Amino acid sequence: VEASFDVLRSSSLSDAQRALLMTRAGARVVAVAQDERSQARNRELALERLRERLERALTPPKRRRPTRPTAASRERRLADKRRAAERKRERRPPET
Repeated sequence: VEASFDVLRSSSLSDAQRALLMTRAGARVVAVAQDERSQARNRELALERLRERLERALTPPKRRRPTRPTAASRERRLADKRRAAERKRERRPPET
């Protein structure tokens, strides 16, 4: 069973929702279900999946909260860099 939703022809969407769906999901949103033996149950599953896809496309993404490295992680990074530099320095041939 295939359930489809035509974004452009839908009268239940506002212009902002329509534009959002067009960019995220396209002009036609489709959900397919062939899991069960019963056509009625497959229809229910397809409609449920279609609703989930529309819901997911309409919910705004979470804003990223910028984070800073901790003092300990900065110190670890610098210590690792010092260790790597020392290792490379030891590989050099001795100066004459």
